[in-house]
Amino acid sequence: MKSLAELAAIRERMKDKVSIREGSRNVRVVVGMATCGITAGARPVLSAFVEKVNEAGLSDKVVVTQTGCIGICQYEPIVEIFEPGKEKVTYVNMTAEKAADVVEKHLKGGNVIEQYTIGNK
Repeated sequence: MKSLAELAAIRERMKDKVSIREGSRNVRVVVGMATCGITAGARPVLSAFVEKVNEAGLSDKVVVTQTGCIGICQYEPIVEIFEPGKEKVTYVNMTAEKAADVVEKHLKGGNVIEQYTIGNK
């Protein structure tokens, strides 16, 4: 980086990615990012959720965040989705590809993908 203009350009490019991980929106996507989750591949899952929520135009309704240990390490990476007035949904053994499905079918379409949930294990 050689100038303030370059820094401002980087800040502008990253603004959408950062804002989707902050704030209080109606739907929360929480990715378990403790050591066990990271080792199991939670970083690409978190990145995929941030990217796909933004691409789907849901960033005004959905916040993607992270947490520590969720407590069921054998099912990592784990993603919990909290929606007002609905029961929490816990997705397990997540991948970036599954995250894209969850954004499209669950967050956008309103249909829980049962085969990815802990209740299906």
